[in-house]
Amino acid sequence: MKVLIITYHWPPAGGSGVQRWLKFVKYLPKHGIQPVVFCPQGAHYPKLDESLVNEIPTEVVVVKHPVKDVSSILFSKKKTSKKGTSNLTNNKFLSFIRGNFFIPDAKISWVDSAVGFLKNFLQENRVDAIISTGPPHSMHLIGLALKNSFDIPWVADFRDPWTDLYYAKDFYQLPFARNKNQKLEEKVLSNADLVLTVSDHIKHKLGQTSKNVQVITNGFDDETNVAEKPTLEADFTISYIGLLPKSSVPHRLFEVIQELKGENESFKKDLKLKFMGDINDEVKEIVGNQGLTEQTEFHDYVPHKEAINAQHSAQVLLLLIPNVAHNEGILTGKLFEYLAAKRPILAIGPTDGDLAKVLRETNAGVVIDFDDAEKMKSSLIGFYEQFKAGELEVQSKNIDQFHRKNLTSKLVEVLKEVTA
Repeated sequence: MKVLIITYHWPPAGGSGVQRWLKFVKYLPKHGIQPVVFCPQGAHYPKLDESLVNEIPTEVVVVKHPVKDVSSILFSKKKTSKKGTSNLTNNKFLSFIRGNFFIPDAKISWVDSAVGFLKNFLQENRVDAIISTGPPHSMHLIGLALKNSFDIPWVADFRDPWTDLYYAKDFYQLPFARNKNQKLEEKVLSNADLVLTVSDHIKHKLGQTSKNVQVITNGFDDETNVAEKPTLEADFTISYIGLLPKSSVPHRLFEVIQELKGENESFKKDLKLKFMGDINDEVKEIVGNQGLTEQTEFHDYVPHKEAINAQHSAQVLLLLIPNVAHNEGILTGKLFEYLAAKRPILAIGPTDGDLAKVLRETNAGVVIDFDDAEKMKSSLIGFYEQFKAGELEVQSKNIDQFHRKNLTSKLVEVLKEVTA
């Protein structure tokens, strides 16, 4: 079987958007499936990770087509890109332009050119299935156009919601833009032979339009099994690793930590907060305002393997879900790497969402509501007491289901079904 995978994010792109299909592509050949990856040439990626190029199997065909990346000109100028994706919505005017004139996203300018190229490609190269993955959800419009032109099964993979995307409100869309966006999403969902997504809550939402939605979560891979287990941090280190947008900033948690610092001199001495990655500027402001500067470290984006090592050496791993509507289905990619690190997870998010379900089933940590200061405090005290006793660890279970090898096996089964 040969499958065409349409993705905007591909190495040397860094960040979470590239991981899911890079890992599927890595393992699909072991199942007799030949992936052909279609991605842009000349794209502007906010973060680069050259080490990921080495993970692409040598037998995988990667087809690139030139793109004039409008987003790099309008929305990611040098001054902005240094601040990273976590701060991109700080410019309300540019966000308004993006939300109302580039629908569904700024990559829409590549769609027509990509469709024309792929139509010629498919006339000369047979594939058994077409897969599009978003965001950016304009990739699904490429899949839709090819579906209308060829009798080839089409799978639309939603790594995040589309119209319900948690930061959609930051684009200040007018009614005409919201309606257009909604109609595009409905057209994709109603025409795709199969819709894949990453959580049960998102499946339920997409299933209101699509008749065939299945869940394959994100996961972790072999690089999480570090050759030599890093030594745990000597301090009581609470580490956050990855993208931290403004909607995920844990205001109440910082207040609780500041309170504990004032009440317990030993806690103050042992505490270290470590933020590694693309961190919203507001975090630094709050750290200063709460008097936590001496206890806090900030590190820029690092290569994926270095981030993995940081996860393994942390005393506690901090996981933050955006405090927005419809967040019950958000399962960040870092969750599964956190699971593989086997360090206690302190998560701030909805207690009735998919994240809470995963942590219950794996016994890997605790989820606390955004404003539950009492539970935040008691959980931190509990973790700290275990740390002082040399007993801070987690007895996780049932995490092998999230290994990329096993998730790829699930993907193979659904591909066989859709192409039968």
